Amino acid sequence: MKNSKYVVLLLIAIVCNSCSVKYGFTGAGPIDAKTFQVNFFQNNADLIEPGIERIFTLELQKILQNQTNLNLVASGGELVYDGEIVEYRVTPMTATADQQAAQNRLTISVNVRFTNKNKEADDFEKRFSFYYDYGGQAQLTGAQLTTALTIIFERITQDIFNASLAKW
Repeated sequence: MKNSKYVVLLLIAIVCNSCSVKYGFTGAGPIDAKTFQVNFFQNNADLIEPGIERIFTLELQKILQNQTNLNLVASGGELVYDGEIVEYRVTPMTATADQQAAQNRLTISVNVRFTNKNKEADDFEKRFSFYYDYGGQAQLTGAQLTTALTIIFERITQDIFNASLAKW
């Protein structure tokens, strides 16, 4: 009886150690790379908001560092993210009785070229977009702009991560 406890523990240890599948909380499966590179995303939108290209590039680097164990490199990365901001647009969404905007929408779109040097089948070029709605009387400056960019870039970078590494 005493030995059967040891046999059960030994079997549990063998079963736990023999699993070769790696699971993560981010949804990304095993990644066949050690490095990634995020090239500077130029702002080629018709309407230019200064500085958003730097903010976006840093946010994309940050999500990849936080959700993977890949190392960020300046050049020669096995996974390469390249592209440009192609849309920065403010449009009125609803109007008041006196023909003024009651709500506006900021939409930002980013064109991304993803290259996996270890697995060319994963390469893609795709457009990612998201929006932020705000009051028609509000100015999209200062804290309001920071909030909008945070929400939009958080969604776009997560979508890029999902498309390139999580395969969602």
